Amino acid sequence: MPVLPAILPLLILQHSYSYLEAGILVTAFNMVSSFAQPVFGILSDKRGLIVPLGAVLFTSALFVSLMGVANSYLLLVLCSALSALGHACFHPSALSIVSRLCTDQNRGRLTSYFVVGGNIGYAIGPVVAGVVVTLFGLQGLLLLIIPAGITALVINRVVPQSLFTKPDTKKGEVADRDDEPVNYRPFSILLGATVLRSWAIFVSITFFPTYLVTRGYDLVTAGLLLSIMLIVGVVGQIMGGHLSDRYGRREYMIAGLLCGIPPFLIFMVTDGLLSLAAMFVFGFCVWSTFSVSVAMSHELLPGKIGLASGMMLGLAIGVGGVGVAINGIIADMYSLDLALLVLAIPLLCAAVMMLFLPYPWKLLGRDRTDKTR
Repeated sequence: MPVLPAILPLLILQHSYSYLEAGILVTAFNMVSSFAQPVFGILSDKRGLIVPLGAVLFTSALFVSLMGVANSYLLLVLCSALSALGHACFHPSALSIVSRLCTDQNRGRLTSYFVVGGNIGYAIGPVVAGVVVTLFGLQGLLLLIIPAGITALVINRVVPQSLFTKPDTKKGEVADRDDEPVNYRPFSILLGATVLRSWAIFVSITFFPTYLVTRGYDLVTAGLLLSIMLIVGVVGQIMGGHLSDRYGRREYMIAGLLCGIPPFLIFMVTDGLLSLAAMFVFGFCVWSTFSVSVAMSHELLPGKIGLASGMMLGLAIGVGGVGVAINGIIADMYSLDLALLVLAIPLLCAAVMMLFLPYPWKLLGRDRTDKTR
């Protein structure tokens, strides 16, 4: 949830929440969303469940807005979890509709538009929330209901109602080959590396704004800088996909993860423009491996695309999100600086794990120069 990291500094300052309590709020959202997504995905695949997207989007935004007036920590956690449930319900149904609108010729392009659009929203969320709470306080989050309601109405008007019915199998639609033998070992290695990368991503999103505030930036500026980093990460995802097609997915995963460590360390030990530039480069490198890992999962489990997507976008992200609470404990016991410096370890471990991942082209029986993917 992009709003939550932006309001964490205010929650910590106004309500004296610890870094651990702040981390638990993010962890609650990530865990519920990530573990519920595969469930809704299975229901969408097997039962044809497609929920009204506008209603789900509005409900999720409603619980985010209610966090601004929640008068107890327990209610904050509850609102975070319920918002996550709507988030988990939205994506499988939305992607199912996108898939039904695609053909074999435009499936990748249309799906990438959906993913990039979501990431752009994720990027601008912190600055919007930062401006709102700076001008109106935490209660100002209730104003977010307005754009959510407008968006819900637009979705309901634009998306044909026929797409909310159970889909029929049609020509050109991708089908899982469940009867093919599957070697899960390579996928397990990729999944483990993705968990470690998700840990680094979520901790940076959660605590970078607070860290920037401690270095003298105001809340709005901190949120804006985080948004810029995420936007740079969106560009990185697009470029990462193209580069992995040309040079290999495993090679790019290793390069992206390793190249993210030096700029992260520079961000931590320097100040001014150099520090901010390093922060943006870090976001570019680490986020650029996101779409690459999803593409690899589909190659490693070609007959179980739904399972691969659910595990990569659900379980891996959820388990990785647990690290936010761990780093919160480190910040409470020692310092926020140390809690952030620890992030270099999971990134390095993820890159090392990728070294042991069998090369995808060998697994698929394809030649290294195959350009058909």
